[in-house]
Amino acid sequence: MSFAELVDATNGVVWSIPLVGLCLIAGLYFTIRTKAVQTSLPDMLAQLRDGEKSVNGTSSFQSLMMSLANRVGMGNIGGVATAIAFGGAGAVFWMWTVALLGAATSFVECTLGQIYKEQDPDTGEYRGGPAYYFEKAYAHKAKTFSLVYAIVFAIVTVFAMSFFLPGVQANGMASAMNGAWGVPTWATAIGIVIALSFIVVGGVKRIATFAALVVPPMAILYILCSLIVFFVNFGEIPKVFGEIFAGAFGAHAVYGAIIGLAIKWGVQRGIYSNEAGQGTGPHHAAAAEVSHPAKQGFVQAFAVYIDTLFVCTATAFIIISTDMYTVFKNEEYGSATHYVGAIGTDVEPGPGFVQAGFDTLAPGLGSSFVALALAFFAFTTMVAYYYMAEVNLSYLTRKIRSAVVRRGMIRALQLLILCSVAYGAVTTAGSAWGLGDIGVGTMAWLNIVGILVLQIPALKALKDYRQQKKQGVDPQFDPRELGIEGADFWVSRAEGRVAQRGSDESRVSTD
Repeated sequence: MSFAELVDATNGVVWSIPLVGLCLIAGLYFTIRTKAVQTSLPDMLAQLRDGEKSVNGTSSFQSLMMSLANRVGMGNIGGVATAIAFGGAGAVFWMWTVALLGAATSFVECTLGQIYKEQDPDTGEYRGGPAYYFEKAYAHKAKTFSLVYAIVFAIVTVFAMSFFLPGVQANGMASAMNGAWGVPTWATAIGIVIALSFIVVGGVKRIATFAALVVPPMAILYILCSLIVFFVNFGEIPKVFGEIFAGAFGAHAVYGAIIGLAIKWGVQRGIYSNEAGQGTGPHHAAAAEVSHPAKQGFVQAFAVYIDTLFVCTATAFIIISTDMYTVFKNEEYGSATHYVGAIGTDVEPGPGFVQAGFDTLAPGLGSSFVALALAFFAFTTMVAYYYMAEVNLSYLTRKIRSAVVRRGMIRALQLLILCSVAYGAVTTAGSAWGLGDIGVGTMAWLNIVGILVLQIPALKALKDYRQQKKQGVDPQFDPRELGIEGADFWVSRAEGRVAQRGSDESRVSTD
């Protein structure tokens, strides 16, 4: 069996129907349990406006930008094109569905990330994520199992974020630049390695600053350019939505009943793009300075909307409205007997679809713009990948007493991700996407099953937040009042707040 065949076989096991169903069912379940928390837009926007930051923590906005740096990448351009190519236009509907449901999942996992965060012993920065909450949430009941599960997730995440996933971003970036400007893939690989080296050695603060500066303008510019295409092709709107809804439910007259493919590819690429349930969002959420974990849960739920409902939808409209795509026949489902779309079947699904769509409006400029957008999106995503890999490596090594050994392992991790992006930039797209899907799918399996078990603390935090808001006060979190075990950071914070209040009252009494 060749390496490519092994990757395909493993991918088929990881991304089986049970995982697709689990993602959708978990999103629906959390929507019900949280009373549709994803509809709380005022809370999301208020926290972005009023969020704080500290020496050890980022602001809610910076945390959101770090999260978007991770979410908005190759999946928003190449991923949407791939979903349409193999699942039909209907895959877009299922991307929307997994985003709307996934926002509730994202709230739960990111609130858990905040509840069980801790401070790094070397830098003082806030660290958190699935490995932390898997270990701490039920350590008082099942210590050994919780610890083993956490370690397994951390190991999987280190390899996924430093080896499997960065290659997808590097490959898309190199392919787009080669197609637009003829830049050799090896030259792009060298450029990525040099730039990435400079960012990752600066730690979370430099990563957060970089993301906050780069992500918003690039995402806004991409959406604005997509809107130009939207208005130029305004008459195509009925066709676009007709293609999407007909394909979503297997009613398309040309490529027939491929609803199974539409769901599979829509959910798979939707999760890859917005990452709800994958376990990546909690890492960024934990880095934020907030007075209540639910606050950052709202912010991270909003990130899912930005990623899928705005950026992915913009990409889908460009591709479908300009007819610059094709739907490939799949023997497994068998009913797609005609190719759909005007673009040739010799064009590999990915950035080429979007570049061709833009070129219908401004010939020659589409390729350059998409290549530029991908360069920024993919690079910021690679930076975010490294951050998550470092957080999980820090989790695995935090009990090692020697700071020299811990720093040495961080340097080894940096070298691994640099080798990964260099290899990904010059390899084939199929191999890169296959490895990336294995990484995403394995993390999703572990995390979704885990948060279905550990959901109660997040639900308690949400209830507590809503009760305090009704009382007209700024929510403050004290896990002891809610019976939440293992939230040591928040216990110390609550004790410090009480001590500070007592000191202030004593000072006033003395005066």
